[in-house]
Amino acid sequence: MTIQFELNGRQVDVDDDGRSLLDVLREDLGDRTVKDGCSPQGQCGCCTVLVDGTPRVSCVTPARRVSGRRITTLAGLEPRRRDAWADAFCSTGASQCGFCTPGIIVRLDGLATKLDESGAAEPAPPAASVAADADADAVTARHQAVARALQAHLCRCTGWQTIVEAYDLVATTDDRSAAVHDAVPGDGAGSDVILSHRGSRSRGAAGRRATIEGGADQHVDPSVALGDAGFADDRAPDGALVAVPDGRGGWAVAETLAGARAVAGKVQGRRTTVESEPPIEVPEGTWDRVLQTSWVEPAYLETDASWCRPGGEPATPLANGGAFGAKAASPVQQVARELADVHGRAVRVLLAREDSVRLGPKRPPLAAGLRADGSGTVHVARTAGILEAVASVAPHLDVVEIDVAGPPTSATLRAAGWAEAALLLASLDEGPDTITSPAGARAAATITSDGTIAVSVACGEPLDEVVLRSYCIGAAHMALGWVTSESLAVDADGVVQDLTIRSFGILRAVDMPAVAVTFDGPDGPPVNGSDAVFAAVAAAVWRSQGHPPAWPTGRPLTGRG
Repeated sequence: MTIQFELNGRQVDVDDDGRSLLDVLREDLGDRTVKDGCSPQGQCGCCTVLVDGTPRVSCVTPARRVSGRRITTLAGLEPRRRDAWADAFCSTGASQCGFCTPGIIVRLDGLATKLDESGAAEPAPPAASVAADADADAVTARHQAVARALQAHLCRCTGWQTIVEAYDLVATTDDRSAAVHDAVPGDGAGSDVILSHRGSRSRGAAGRRATIEGGADQHVDPSVALGDAGFADDRAPDGALVAVPDGRGGWAVAETLAGARAVAGKVQGRRTTVESEPPIEVPEGTWDRVLQTSWVEPAYLETDASWCRPGGEPATPLANGGAFGAKAASPVQQVARELADVHGRAVRVLLAREDSVRLGPKRPPLAAGLRADGSGTVHVARTAGILEAVASVAPHLDVVEIDVAGPPTSATLRAAGWAEAALLLASLDEGPDTITSPAGARAAATITSDGTIAVSVACGEPLDEVVLRSYCIGAAHMALGWVTSESLAVDADGVVQDLTIRSFGILRAVDMPAVAVTFDGPDGPPVNGSDAVFAAVAAAVWRSQGHPPAWPTGRPLTGRG
């Protein structure tokens, strides 16, 4: 039997074999604007489509449920509207890796249409006069509606604020369907100019700053927001075999993704009732400051993927970003190369969300005690390079590696080791919390009386302030979650029990306070600034809560006044 539905204005027929709408859209119909970030848990929003105009996550929607209905993906939005969204996201820095943004744009477009039709939140005047003329209550209502809509999504990169700002740009433009490119020609293929609502920018400079911040080659332009950023599985050739972990240390291979997962016996991950606890005890001693951290999931949205033809070079799993350092040792490239040679065919290698949580590296947990003079002892999970990371900012601390039952750890994750040491030392001072990174960037952070996170950063030539600001806001979001809410439950045998993306404790848009970023001199060669911001914001949040000894604290951020 077959299922028929309308996809982006055309009638399509697919087999009625019990698969999800996401699987049908990507695997059968080739629509790669819908992304798979949770494999499938219905929790990340990357696969959002419109079903008869209503947003729905396609990974947990059986394809047979949409028989006879109208499906719209990002590829099917009216082109001028789609371009306007892409431009707004690029203008505000609302996309970094670009993996989650196609689903977010689809939902926000549905929200904008709904609000326009209902009159529930009238658009404010054009953007140039918003600050002077917009009604504050209407703007607040719009922002709250956007934040509520974004609860169905997870974005690890941006910290949400720039996404709300992108919605503002679109909502405050008289004609949402009018792309800015109509008014300013010249942004052609190969051009170094990004044209946006906020004027022209250098694509090269923006990409260079993104690469410095993300730790991997990255480009910046409106196409990134549309998900066209070179993700490995999006570029895999038709007819490739599919390989997934079989749960026994090997790989299940089949003609289709559904077939490979069936061979592997994939079981849907669940959230556990096991409590998360810091795994390392505080060193013995008399301390003026104590800190215990927990297992934390990097939670990059694009799970590890690669593909390779026999005798060829495998696709990188990094795509348009560095996954916060968590994919540095990913096995998928080597596996793709080996399996392609074995089978004599192109092979796609994919990790499901459960695989990336079980197999992927975590930030090394630690427990530390410091005295008022800055001396102290740190016990940290045994991790290659972690001693050097701590010594780069605190060579006088006594650091002892501890064998801990748990998932793999890595010192390549964002500021691992040195951020903890730096913020511990900063906590002994009066504040504001100021951190200098091993790269030479300096960041200071405070929590204002209304709960705003105020950040200043000096990291050499900004190159592109939109990109740098976006990375700093994203780092603030990650730091706030690290201190207050993020952790993984790991049992006594060291097995990760929290396997759903919503169980990691990542802060939602409705939980995120405003972040104000300023750039300080001196000018000089550009260096990574967002890692210093990450450490400084973590220090400021910890200070605002009175330096409780165990993270996550479980406390929301409040103002200091």
